[in-house]
Amino acid sequence: MKFNYEWNISDKYPASGIEKHGSTVFSCFSCGGGSSMGYKLAGYDVIGNNEIDPKMMKIYRENHKPEFSYLEPIQTFKLRKDLPDKLYNLDILDGSPPCSSFSMAGNREKDWGKEKKFREGQSEQILDRLFFDFLDLAELLKPKAIVAENVKGMLLGDAKAYVNEILIRFEQIGYFVDYKLLDASKMGVPQKRERVFFTAIREDIYKGGFTDLFGRQPLLDLHFTENEIKFKNVRDSKNYENKLSDFYTELWSQREDSDKDFSCINGRVRNKPNTGFGCTFVKSENVCGTLTSHKDCYCDFEEGRYLSELEWKRIGSFPKDYNFLDNQPQYVIGMSVPPVMMAQVSHRIYTEWLKPIHEWEGRL
Repeated sequence: MKFNYEWNISDKYPASGIEKHGSTVFSCFSCGGGSSMGYKLAGYDVIGNNEIDPKMMKIYRENHKPEFSYLEPIQTFKLRKDLPDKLYNLDILDGSPPCSSFSMAGNREKDWGKEKKFREGQSEQILDRLFFDFLDLAELLKPKAIVAENVKGMLLGDAKAYVNEILIRFEQIGYFVDYKLLDASKMGVPQKRERVFFTAIREDIYKGGFTDLFGRQPLLDLHFTENEIKFKNVRDSKNYENKLSDFYTELWSQREDSDKDFSCINGRVRNKPNTGFGCTFVKSENVCGTLTSHKDCYCDFEEGRYLSELEWKRIGSFPKDYNFLDNQPQYVIGMSVPPVMMAQVSHRIYTEWLKPIHEWEGRL
């Protein structure tokens, strides 16, 4: 299935032509709604969300209008006794627990086990335990399937022991689980963004085959071979809404083909190689790298400017008509799961797992 990275949320069946199939999703750590849009692209009905950030919740409610919406930490949400029946009959419980503790750009081991504020104004949380709070909620709601997304850093170094804890917890609450490192650029998204996806199906309802001899691993094909989308295909050419400063324009004029970012030029021209790492060059024939939450993280190598808002939407596979309210679009997009990436994963889950279960239940 190919999903278009350029689309409108107002389209009847956005970008894919897939009609709704009645599968329900509840999204935790929903942020601005990147993963929720992916489920909608793949035909799901996203009935609700849980989010701790008031600004992100405002955006989510504006664009998704969830039937059930909870603005509170997951630690208190998982203890609720007043949740509606619909949440106990979910097809998918979705979550992207905040992952800065495992990011290679963060402090990693130094921050593990410490209470931190993920964003200003939020309550303090132990970020590396949020995944287990999410699984506590799954144990309560017992969805048919669980999808959890996180950073590549979870698979590196000492963090691998943490992944083993997660796998054990999945087993304890009655789920077959697997995890894979996926690259968005192989899934129809115009950026190289690697993320770990945990996909799990409840043991008592799984009806498919297995990938090993011991019957421990559910079969789910998450191999994607979409053609890479180069930057020249998403360029908003000659759009100078985000001009470089005079200082950086002068540096840019002295660039060489081998330069990867402004630190390369600073080192060669000003003998200051440790400055300018924060802005990477993106070239016409390359795929854009991972979008971060900073609007000036990429510079068009050929045109000498930061990326436009339209380019951010295309590269992040966000809809052109998404309402960011008074928030910076680049921050929301950089923090979100690319909708097309989640659409690809959730489409496979429906066709290979949920659809056979629905047929068995007589829902189709």
